[in-house]
Parts: sequence; structure tokens; C-alpha cells
Amino acid sequence: MKASLYHYKTLRESPSEAELVSHKLMIRANMIKPLASGIYSWLPLGFKVLKKVENIVREEMDSSGCLEILMPMVQPKDLWDETGRSSEYGPELLGFKDRGDRDFYLGPTHEEVITDIGRKEIKSPKDLPITFYQIQTKFRDEIRPRFGVMRAREFLMKDAYSFDIDEKAMRENYQQIRSIYVKIFDRLGLDYRIVNADSGSIGGSSSEEFHVLADSGEDLLAFSDTSDFACNVDLIEEKDIDKIPGMPSPDGKGSLQIKKGIEVGHIFQLGDKYSKALGLKVQSDNTMKFLQMGCYGIGISRIIAACIEQNYDDKGIIFPKELAPFDITIILINQKNNSLINEKALMFYKRLKKSGFDILLDDRDCSPGVKFSDADLVGCPNQIVISQKALDNDAFEVINRSDLSKKELSESDLFAFFC
Repeated sequence: MKASLYHYKTLRESPSEAELVSHKLMIRANMIKPLASGIYSWLPLGFKVLKKVENIVREEMDSSGCLEILMPMVQPKDLWDETGRSSEYGPELLGFKDRGDRDFYLGPTHEEVITDIGRKEIKSPKDLPITFYQIQTKFRDEIRPRFGVMRAREFLMKDAYSFDIDEKAMRENYQQIRSIYVKIFDRLGLDYRIVNADSGSIGGSSSEEFHVLADSGEDLLAFSDTSDFACNVDLIEEKDIDKIPGMPSPDGKGSLQIKKGIEVGHIFQLGDKYSKALGLKVQSDNTMKFLQMGCYGIGISRIIAACIEQNYDDKGIIFPKELAPFDITIILINQKNNSLINEKALMFYKRLKKSGFDILLDDRDCSPGVKFSDADLVGCPNQIVISQKALDNDAFEVINRSDLSKKELSESDLFAFFC
């Protein structure tokens, strides 16, 4: 993609209302644009990153046999009345009436809808086990939306729901999907922890959260320095935070450490909470059994903000390779009226693109300083600089965004390095 044909409009200053680094940098990089409180448009650069996250999640879910569907964002209040959550869920439910005076909600979550699908589609144990998932917009009417897309009212989420004949099968399915989540977060290149958590308004017998470690996180996590034990501090009876660091781990292995985390995923063993409320049952062994369910959420849009909170410097974003909007930025220096620079840059662009790289060719008629500043801000992993001096000496500067290290490579060495 040529920058001159792309919507590549960065900002020098951060908005005054932005508190978190991720909010400031996403606005400055022109990834998102605010529309109303807690509601954002995703512009081309941000949308590319959003699709990168979606694709990783989709690939791992599909490869494990989960089936993608799409459920309506608008949900009838009657369904929520059946489970009792229309009165329990709280003011985050945004309701409205249609022209027929029927009550609806904008969906903050989809347990009711998926269970309704289950009671219409699952007729016998032969239909089990099965796991459905979707990538869908949610709306929760946060009392104080803040931190950009980190705590927005409208956001993109992957939610999955498993159906099994009994509790043993549900727990096995839960562990399988938990392992899918580990693959997803490993591919995303994030430093994260899995912690025991409160099931909250979703419910169920137990749940676990996936947290990206970051100083800006809203949750305090306690985890062992030598084992896999980890939990949200809210679950520990001793609430003097100063007494927790260094305490023996509850599993008897190592000592507890405290760090802040940003919740980006939550998985639940729901059991029969929703199947009982909505009458989802099948006949097995001459008895009618309520199905056992699991629920599995990932905050697609929140992951991007959490990633930035963990990967930035004073120049801008440092995207991991899997999430970068482009793999390489080719920066042309003083290319105006210089056909040799333009021809070489176009050749590099085509050859690297043919090798599978997603390239941004910065051919804009602006100063080198602006181009370098924008490349650092947007945070693509590599920059290649093409100038007349580089052509004369067959020495092309390659800049690594993560540590800003530079090396000069001949044309042949450059293609050997990347391809």
C-alpha cells in the first residue's frame, strides 16, 4: 500500500482527555476516532490491527472444531426475563422499545440467545458435544467509560459457548478451550497470566481470567513465583495489600508476587444455570438431562489497547509482529523528481510483497523527519530507508522498531535477510 493513497494522517499531540498511553497513541496514530462517550470508529490503520487479532482468534477456534455463527446484537427482553437477568444484570443493560411496543436490549453478552439456539437445535446426545462461537459487537452502558477502547461502551468480542451431556464432559471441553486460549495469547506475543476469578453476573461454578501484565491494569493479581498458581487479589481473604507480597503460595509452592493486569479473556464453567432456566435438555439413558454449558470470552478490541500498554516507548507503539498493521515500512528520502529512488522503492515493494510481506510504501511528499516520526509512532517491526546515498553505495539502512537498532545491508543481503 502506498502511503500517498492511504488514509495516513497522524497527530503530533495527544487529546487532553486521554489518560492511558494506549488511548493517546491510538488517537495519535489515527487508529480510532471518538464518536460519543465510549463509542469509537475504527479507521483503516486500526481496523487492520483489529482484523489481525480476529484472524488469529478465528484460526485457532476453527482448527479446534469450534463452529462460527453470528447472533443478533438486538435481543428480546423476554429471553432475559426467562433467566431472571433482566432485573439482575444491572444498569449496563441498554433497553428500548420497537414500534410494536416490544422491549429489547442491546446485547452486552449472549448466554440467553445461544441457549435459545441450543434448545431449538440440539435434540439428542448425538448432537453433542458442540461449541459455537462468534465475533460480534457488544454494548454495555458503562457509567463511566474511559481509557479509550480499554473500557468502552461498544466493543468487539469473541464469545464461545460449549454444550455437553454431563459435567465431566463439560470440564473436559473447558480444558480444551482453555488450551486454545493459551495458543491464541502465545501467538499474540503478549506477557499474560491465567488467574482464578469471580464469575460475576455471568455465573457458573468457577471461572478463570486471562490478564495482560501492565502497570496501567485495573486488577491486582497474586501469583506464585515458582508454580502456575495465580488469582485475582479480590479472591484472597487477606485484603492488606502490603501483607500479600512474599506470602506463601496457597498451593504450597513458592511465594506470592503482586502485579497489575488488564483482563482480556474470561472463561466460565456455567453448568446448567442457563439450560435449566431456558429448558435446554435432551433424553439420555431414559432420563431428561439439562445440558452442561461453558462460556468463553475474549475482548478483541481491548487486546489492542492492552498490547500497546505493554509495548511502547517515547516514540510510539511497538507492535509485536503478529499484530503490526504492516510488516515493513519503506521510507523514501527526497524522492521527488528522482526516478531512480522511486523505481528502486517500487522494485523493493513488489519483491517483498511477493514474498508475503505486508508493506507500507511511504512515498508522501513530506520531510524525512515526518516519515521517521510516523513510522516510529505506528510501530511496524521494520523500516527500510531508500535514498540517493543508499543507491550510490548499495547500502540500505534497516531499522528494527523494537530497539531502534540500525544496520546497513546491500540489496542482495537485504533480500536474503527478509526473504
